[in-house]
Amino acid sequence: MKKYLEKFYRLASNDIGIDLGTANTLVYLKGKGIVLNEPSVVAVNEKTGRIVAVGAQAKQMLGRTPGHIKAVKPLVDGVISDFEVTEEMISHLLRQAGRNSKKLLGPRVVIGVPYGITNVESRAVRDATRNAGAREVHIIEEPMAAALGVRLPIKEPVGNMIIDIGGGTSDIAVISLGGIVRAKTLKSAGVKLNEDIIAYVRGEFKILIGEKTAEDIKISIGSVIPMEAMESTIKGRDLVTGLPREVVLTDSDIREAIAQSVDLLIDSVKEVLETTPPEIVSDIMQRGIHVVGGGALIRGMKELLEESIKIPIHMPSDPLTAVARGAGIVLENIENYRDVLIQSDDDLPPQTT
Repeated sequence: MKKYLEKFYRLASNDIGIDLGTANTLVYLKGKGIVLNEPSVVAVNEKTGRIVAVGAQAKQMLGRTPGHIKAVKPLVDGVISDFEVTEEMISHLLRQAGRNSKKLLGPRVVIGVPYGITNVESRAVRDATRNAGAREVHIIEEPMAAALGVRLPIKEPVGNMIIDIGGGTSDIAVISLGGIVRAKTLKSAGVKLNEDIIAYVRGEFKILIGEKTAEDIKISIGSVIPMEAMESTIKGRDLVTGLPREVVLTDSDIREAIAQSVDLLIDSVKEVLETTPPEIVSDIMQRGIHVVGGGALIRGMKELLEESIKIPIHMPSDPLTAVARGAGIVLENIENYRDVLIQSDDDLPPQTT
């Protein structure tokens, strides 16, 4: 009977993996791969309470909205800060993912969350996803999902190390035998680097710029080690005159702005390694460290980590999608990966009416 039910569910509903990120949310649809990569931004009309836009369209509104429309990021440091808006955002993403694959029932969802979030925070993620229309929700820690996404042998008696530099958090984890041996989460991630650039420009040039401008400049000329000389012109508001002004920033300026946060990341990687059992450290030295997430794309990150830690660094061709692809791998065989999930609908007592 159970076998027939499972077959019915497979035919009647979609299987969806979600990397619920502070900066971007990626959606994996079983059989299709990554189908959505949208900014985690929602625009709300405060007069009517209605959602005006979600994702890329809402991100374009950041800093440009009239008084009655508010563009918000409902996730802070990888966890839900605005439950209702997060629910609306997930609902929109589920509809978008399944628009070309209409099913009778709501989808089964595997969703990634940062390492070390509390039971209350993971429950909020589960409830928001259920309320958004999911039939079944399974939660996995992002470093574990990322390790699966880059095809690391997480269930074998061998040490694997992964660094996931996301938008709100950076997760550093050592994995062996299907579990996390040592790990640390810190807030030196993409959003913090944007804040560092805003503070640097304000302090050095007395100009106020927005987060979108800071992110654009980080992507266009940002690097963590000296490379080719690059520069870019930015526009902002002069803090002295209050009038618009433009200045030229160089790659050296960006390195100086983000240096403290990058150093904190490297020190945290060393700290995790220092407390890792020696046999596992030996494995990591031989097998190397895998770096994923948007922060892995910053120029020179691989070289700086190798120089600082003296361990080979591996970076997949598409580090942004590792967590979502890992969630997709779990969806292929949930029974096989049940022990790596931190919360599953199947573990909860049946609901009573």
